[in-house]
Formats: sequence, C-alpha cells, structure tokens
Amino acid sequence: MLTVAERLFAEHGVFAVSNRRISEAAGQGNNAAVGYHFGTKTDLLRAIVRKHGERIDALREDMLARTGGSDSVRDWVACLVRPGAEHLAELGSPTWYARFGAQLMTDPVLRELMIDEAFGPSIQRTLDGLNRCLPDLPPAVRMERADMARHLMVHTIAERERALAEGTRTARTGWHAYASGLVDAITGLWLAPVTSDG
Repeated sequence: MLTVAERLFAEHGVFAVSNRRISEAAGQGNNAAVGYHFGTKTDLLRAIVRKHGERIDALREDMLARTGGSDSVRDWVACLVRPGAEHLAELGSPTWYARFGAQLMTDPVLRELMIDEAFGPSIQRTLDGLNRCLPDLPPAVRMERADMARHLMVHTIAERERALAEGTRTARTGWHAYASGLVDAITGLWLAPVTSDG
C-alpha cells in the first residue's frame, strides 16, 4: 500500500489523491484501509518518508565514514547528493520517491514533515562538514546559496526521475553520473564569486 500511495502522490499530487483512491488502487476491498493501517494521511506520508529515509541515511553514514575530516567542499556536497541518487538507483525503474519528496519540500507544512522524518543525524554532520569548508560568505549570500543548492538537489533529481518514468532521454545515462553532474553544479554554486550590489 505504501508503494501505491507513493506512486499516486508522485504522479497526481499529494492533495489530489484521497485515501479512498489509494485503497482502491491497492486492491483493498475496504475503502478505509489506509486509515486502518496508517491513521491519517499525514501518518501515511511519514511512513513513506521513513521507508526511504532509513536507507538514504545508511548510505550517507557510509560516505561520511570515508569522507572523514575532508576540507573539500565537493566531498561534503557529494555526501548530500549521492546517497539519494544511489538509493534511487538501487530501487530500479520506475521510482517515485524523488517526485513525492519534491512535492513535500515545496509545501510549507509538509516540508517540516519531510525534514523531521528524512533528515537524520548524518545530515547535520554533513552540513557541519560543508560549513567548515565553505569560503567566508556574507550571511545573506550563504542563506541564498543554501536555498539554491536545496532547490537544485530536490528538483533536478525529481525531474530526472520523471524523465525516466516517461521514457524521455536524459543528459546522463545513470544515477551515478547524474549525481556527479549535480555535485559539480552545487560545488560551483558554493564557490562562485560574490558580486557586491554596492
């Protein structure tokens, strides 16, 4: 039922899909099956995020063990980007989690749910490592670039997932290569010069 819900949310939108529709698509004779198994829709969303978040966190922990005390911005950006891409590669095709996650991250209330459930201790250690290596940026620029980097990470992965699901050609052939391009772009974003507006 979780997989069916994730697919429907990814393809049609979190708010456009009712619990009844999920139950029917999952072949449940009882239209209240989602409520019975998960409680509220919010509980269902949490369960989907948790299902993927645990594996992504484990992949990130492995990367952090190899990254150690690196002073390379690129290494820390890789620890942010690669675990999610590797997880999608492990799942095979089609996947729906990136599109599902992008929807949650663009809604103010659901974004908090995503952050609470998906971002374990490994994220904080990764961000601490990244912040230690970043150039001295004005606070407003640092905040702006963090928003840009998050947007790139969330939405470009979701767009690639959508292209794969639709059978559309993508710029790079695999998730590993795609993650490399994304790591390059986000690293460049963080290290770009700062223009003073006067």
